[in-house]
Amino acid sequence: MLGAIAGDMIGSRFEWNNYKGKDFELFNEASCFTDDTVLTVAQADSLLNKVPFAHKLKEYYRSYPDAGYGGSFHQWALSGSEAPYGSWGNGSAMRVSPVGWFFEDLETVLAEARNSAAVTHNHPEGIRGAQAVAAAIFLARKGDSKTAIRRFIHSRLGYRLDFTLEQIRPDYRFDVSCQGSVPQALQAFFESVDFIDALRSAVSIGGDSDTIACITGGVAEAFYGGVPAAVAEEVWPRLDSLLTRVTRRFRERVEAQ
Repeated sequence: MLGAIAGDMIGSRFEWNNYKGKDFELFNEASCFTDDTVLTVAQADSLLNKVPFAHKLKEYYRSYPDAGYGGSFHQWALSGSEAPYGSWGNGSAMRVSPVGWFFEDLETVLAEARNSAAVTHNHPEGIRGAQAVAAAIFLARKGDSKTAIRRFIHSRLGYRLDFTLEQIRPDYRFDVSCQGSVPQALQAFFESVDFIDALRSAVSIGGDSDTIACITGGVAEAFYGGVPAAVAEEVWPRLDSLLTRVTRRFRERVEAQ
């Protein structure tokens, strides 16, 4: 899931200051983790320790209350309830990458992606977004081609991927819905030639840049066989001790499978 974290960090400084190009410095002093990373690691922690997703999401929120959460998640995390709130937002998709890595068959990945989303994002679009990203990661790490991944996402989950980044870039705007950001993030992966190009492409369309790049990075890591060392060397120092420890434990668990 380091690819998702890298995408979050690279996209973080462009979320409110979109840049519609690919010629930017990947990291600078403003590059940092946001709620995308925090909740991704929270879900990895849930899987590692067999703790319900909702418990860890709330626990990590309390540890990182200023990471930039959406308003509805903020209210849910502060409440005494674990009832979902019907969101179709891309939060379910941004945090799902651990699910795509943790399980060893596609149907389980789809079921657990649904479970991970539904604790908050129990709207059909929130669930579909999480399932699409988790499935893409699973298929990519199992060696499927981009064509096969694209075909599955369209036939099983119904996302239309019949556009190019060049076509949408001029008019694409901030959209926090799964249906308005997950296909775009996946298309950035499909058009890429390597991991770094995928993240540059994700940022270049604008919109919710950290989340789009987080999603793209998660799939790109699985497809291209990891995160380049030069990128990883920028990511690790930007994580604190808790996020580092859980991320390393998760990587070790996956590598041991």
